[in-house]
Parts: sequence; structure tokens; C-alpha cells
Amino acid sequence: MNESVDMSTIVFALLAAFVLWKLRSVLGTRNGEERRRPSYLDRGPDGARPKADDGANIVRLPGSADALAGKALAPEPDPTERWKGFAAPGSKTWAGLDAIAAADPSFSAQAFLDGAKAAYEAIISAFAASDRETLGNLLAKDVFTSFDQALTEREKRGETVETTFVSVDKPLIEDAELNGRMAQMTLRFTAGMITATRDKDGAVIDGSADKVSEVNDLWTFARDVGSRDPNWRLIATGAGV
Repeated sequence: MNESVDMSTIVFALLAAFVLWKLRSVLGTRNGEERRRPSYLDRGPDGARPKADDGANIVRLPGSADALAGKALAPEPDPTERWKGFAAPGSKTWAGLDAIAAADPSFSAQAFLDGAKAAYEAIISAFAASDRETLGNLLAKDVFTSFDQALTEREKRGETVETTFVSVDKPLIEDAELNGRMAQMTLRFTAGMITATRDKDGAVIDGSADKVSEVNDLWTFARDVGSRDPNWRLIATGAGV
């Protein structure tokens, strides 16, 4: 009887040891610096940790509740330096940027310019390629209608357009304002590109197939700061002087 009890005790002890070993091998242990694991997978873009019930695989967009909570803990930027390099202090543009940031705490001038530059290239390339799907995602409805009509007329004539970007300067903020809930940003783009329009026979009828031309554009983007949609859309185009 004693041998039976002793053997059972040994078996259970071995099982317990095995279970603990498996738990440690799966979960691991942390000590020292490992307790604070710096990783972009553990934090949002502003450095705030996601809440435990949010799910580790959720990607947070700018303006999300977590992002705003993180920004609330960050120190307020110096109002005299906040838009340095983007607008002149005391200007209408500076005041407009202040108003947009007040209505949308996730707003970043640099991030906006980076996105606008990418959008500028994408829109011009999509127009050349008659890519209506891309244009539909980046343009306001009335602007898309104008672009679509121009594409339809071009296609009826059997013309095609070839566009290659050589360079795109950093966009300059010409104006910024908040009208109600609608934020608007007007940017000046200066780009070097090779663009040529060919007729149905392949002959160049406009532009050049090998000459770089400088293009100056004034484009206005807008976004409803009260919307959950973080995207800005092009609402107006014009040639820069």
C-alpha cells in the first residue's frame, strides 16, 4: 500500500513538473529590461500602448481613441514653434493650422505633406493611365466627374498619355483653414516630369517623349474632421503662377 502511494506521488510530481516546464517554454519569462519591450508592434504610432481588450493585431489609424489618449498625455507644443517651417508666424495659414489641429488632435503637418505628395503623384499617374478606380478614391465627387469626362473624351479620340516623374519638390502650404467641420489645405507642387500625349497612330501631339518639363500646380485637399474617415480628398486643382 505504501509503495502504491509513493508511486502515485512520484507520478503526480513528474506531471506537475512537466506542465510547469511547458508553460515556461510557451510563455517565457521576463526580467530586467525585458519587462519593457520596445517594439512598434506593442505601441501605436504615437507611442501609446494599446488597451488589453483591443487586440494585439489591430492597426490604429490616426485619430483613433488610443492615439488621442496618448496625445493627451504629451506636452503641449510651443505655440511659437508649432508650425515653424510650414507657415509664417502670425499669418492666416498659421492660424488655420492651429484651428485644424484644435479640431483634429491627430493632425500632423509633416505627415499631411508626405501623404499629399504621394497623392499628387498617384493622381497624375492614374489620370495618365485612365485608372478611374484610383482616382475615385482620391478625388471629391465633382472633381472625379471632371476627370472622368476628360478621360472619356480622350478615349473617344483614341489618345493615350505617358507620364514619368523625374522629381517632386516638397509641397508648400499656401493656405490652411477650417470651415465648420471641413479642414482645407491648399498646396503648391513643383515637379519635373516627362509627359507626352499620343494620337491613335502613336504620334506625339502634345508634350515630349524625352524632354523634362517643370510643372507648377496649386491643389486643395479637404477632410471632414468630424468623420471617422482619416482620408483627405482633392477638391480643386489649378496651375501655380
